[in-house]
Amino acid sequence: MFMLMRLLYILPLFHLIHTFPSKQPLCHDDESSALLHFKESFIINKSASSDPDAYPRVRSWRLEGENSDCCSWDGVDCDEDTGHVIGLDLSSSCLYGSINSNSTLFRLTHLQSFNLADNHFNCSQIPSQVGNLSRLTYLNLSYSLFSGQIPFEVSKLSQLSSLDLCCNYDLDSDKYFLQFNELSLTSLVGNLTRIENLDLSGVNIFSTVPNIFANLSNLRTLYLHDCGLHGEFPPGIFKLPNLRVLDVKYNQDLTGSWPDFQYWSSRLKELDLGSTSFTGVLPASMGSFGSLIALDIRNCSFSGSIPSSVGNLTNLIYLRLSNNILVGNIPSSIGNLIQLTFLDLGHNQLFGPIPFGLPNLTQLTMINLGYNQLIGPIPFGLMNLTQLNILALVVAQFLNA
Repeated sequence: MFMLMRLLYILPLFHLIHTFPSKQPLCHDDESSALLHFKESFIINKSASSDPDAYPRVRSWRLEGENSDCCSWDGVDCDEDTGHVIGLDLSSSCLYGSINSNSTLFRLTHLQSFNLADNHFNCSQIPSQVGNLSRLTYLNLSYSLFSGQIPFEVSKLSQLSSLDLCCNYDLDSDKYFLQFNELSLTSLVGNLTRIENLDLSGVNIFSTVPNIFANLSNLRTLYLHDCGLHGEFPPGIFKLPNLRVLDVKYNQDLTGSWPDFQYWSSRLKELDLGSTSFTGVLPASMGSFGSLIALDIRNCSFSGSIPSSVGNLTNLIYLRLSNNILVGNIPSSIGNLIQLTFLDLGHNQLFGPIPFGLPNLTQLTMINLGYNQLIGPIPFGLMNLTQLNILALVVAQFLNA
């Protein structure tokens, strides 16, 4: 009887709880004030963002009317339990002006995701106060005309899984503005042990690539193109278990070779070593990169023949091996790459015939075999490639089909 009475007492309470759920907490006054002060420190200028779909997210921010709760503001995300602002996405928001160390934005200490990409911050520096946002897991300051030294405090954001500082440059002068000085690449990577996506493209780093990169087992994408990198690229980076994208193009003094890892299968999907000083032969184990969909090693110094194992890369859509010192025949196995849309083997020392399997690649939109020493008939089937827009066979020796 006692247990029955307890149940009769508890059940109405259970019903009330589910009939009248607790209301989501409102945004905190100090955080909404910080956001409004940040908004007022900028001019809205359509030309400040390059995205054609850009619009000023902050324009709707106000304390009056139905939208007075900052958790309902465009680009603002709040924790459902505490009401604290944990996400701020102001990418492509037409913001023009400078961010300084006194910015109220750095009061939002509960932020976990912060995106200011594609705005115009008037060549101001990234304030060291960004280190106050210690809970950040995502930080994107790309394409926003920041300049000067990247503050050391960025390396203290140890929770980061994604950091994007790409492409802060001036289109008029074609110059990149961000640079490493106080902060070294070794210091940055040494502290960001949880990093999964790292893009420092266009940052003036001018250093070697530290071996510590090979310890970043969570790394999925690594973009380091046009950074002034030099020295030998650590081969262990190729074996990172979760790496899907590796892009180090336009580092002319960066040396290295194609990794010859036997009995190992790479999970890389995109590999770009273009316009570096990578050298050596392409090994037969090249075929172990079977997950690749894009491979670009143009303008390097690779030599030897193209291994027949290239035919194992059946997921390839984009293949560019131009401007190397490659010799020998184009392997017939290239006809296995039926998903290929872009093929560039130009400016090498290839000889022999065009493989008759090439017309099987019905998705091709571009073929460049020019500036080689190819001989023999042009496969008639090339004329049946309905997607083909460009066919370059310049300075080659062919017989009529």
